[in-house]
Amino acid sequence: MPQRPILVVEDCDEDFQTVQDAARRTALTHPIVRASSGAECLRLLRGVPRSPALLVLLDLNTPGDDGRECLREIRSDDTLMTLPLVVLSASAKPRDLQFCYANGANAYHVKPVEHALHLQILQTILSYWLGSVALPHAPTKAR
Repeated sequence: MPQRPILVVEDCDEDFQTVQDAARRTALTHPIVRASSGAECLRLLRGVPRSPALLVLLDLNTPGDDGRECLREIRSDDTLMTLPLVVLSASAKPRDLQFCYANGANAYHVKPVEHALHLQILQTILSYWLGSVALPHAPTKAR
């Protein structure tokens, strides 16, 4: 059975490249799938066939249906609600943190401006979620 992918919701090419670099440095063997918006993320997660994502890394500020709406939708979907979801945002605003945790985010990380620090944080996130945590099985219930 193929490994479940990491779904990265990121509209910035540089930030997505940093995720890929962190994955290589942590010897991650899971495929990385990119969505550029919250709407695209939901299409991938709810599509036919469903994407059995292992982890979602979610940027809050994406075009169209942003990460906030995507977070609400994922947490209100019975088949997706247990999917681990880590928010990665440039925003350190208390209202954004409060919103994300109140709507079921598993973690919230502020993207540092410095590339080396951003890379290090992403390596820590990937190592933690894919190496230390027992994750739920892929959703099997049909919608």
